[in-house]
Amino acid sequence: MTFKKIVRTIALTSLLTLTSHSANAQDLLARQAPIDRRAKALDTMVVNRLREAEEIEEPSSELYNDWNNNYAHRGGNLPDVYKIDLRGFHMPTPSRVITSNFGRRWGRRHQGLDIKVYIGDTIRAAFSGKVRVVKYDANGYGKYIVIRHNNGLETIYGHLSKQIVIANQTVRAGQPIGLGGNTGRSTGSHLHFETRLAGVALNPALFFDFANQDVTGDYYVFRRSTVAQDSEHATAARGTSSSLGYSRENIQGKGYQTTNASRQEKNYNTDFSNRTPRADLSSDNRKIINHRVVNGESLESIAKKYGVTIEQLVRQNGLGKFPHVNEGDLLSITK
Repeated sequence: MTFKKIVRTIALTSLLTLTSHSANAQDLLARQAPIDRRAKALDTMVVNRLREAEEIEEPSSELYNDWNNNYAHRGGNLPDVYKIDLRGFHMPTPSRVITSNFGRRWGRRHQGLDIKVYIGDTIRAAFSGKVRVVKYDANGYGKYIVIRHNNGLETIYGHLSKQIVIANQTVRAGQPIGLGGNTGRSTGSHLHFETRLAGVALNPALFFDFANQDVTGDYYVFRRSTVAQDSEHATAARGTSSSLGYSRENIQGKGYQTTNASRQEKNYNTDFSNRTPRADLSSDNRKIINHRVVNGESLESIAKKYGVTIEQLVRQNGLGKFPHVNEGDLLSITK
């Protein structure tokens, strides 16, 4: 074999070898691609499950620094803006009657809503989460429960007659957690209901519309700069509705729905910035007027101004045995 033939043979063999290797490499990469996609999907599933497990173990861990069973609430550092997911909710009670609003009451700040319930009525978790506190406070909440939720909120349920969950128990939205009662500092059977973010009390009317047994939207965007104004507008729009009376039929209504599944989906953020207080009409066409107490006013002067009795003002606004009003209080008046 001549030298030229030998060189030609070696060159041809090398070319065939390189081509074969290149084809094999491309085939290998092509076969590897679906495996890589499956591995990536698997990694995503693992991460999501780990995140879910962390939420179950310690809900809203990104917002709260610790998990403490000793305190009902502690003042925390509120973020400037925080988006709260209200989907997956369940109304804590079918009662539609608010007997006392969030805000100033009897010379001090009322940190939640008082909702008329009867002793023994079922109270349910508003959202899924983990029970943080189950205790008794003779001078305040009575028998109460605190739940930390995955959406960042903590809810407090006070004056219960019985607690049927324990601390560190995981609960789902709508799960029974206790029974309505009249324990602690209470003048009649009702549910004291609070919603807190990072330990700071926010008006539950920002999130829950008890009269219509619904939440105010799919989300509420908390903004530190506007939350006070939002709270006033929410109270004015959804304020005291005790004029319905205290019969079980009026409290619970007929054919009420209390779960998220019963709602027609809404895709919007709750925004009260352009709303103004309005007068509502109750079921018997009586008008509900919201009155902000100014300096120098008394129950007597307010009753005279609107042509109602002092007893009616006291009853409708849940002012208790020693009623009085202070500047800045918001009263609901039915005419």
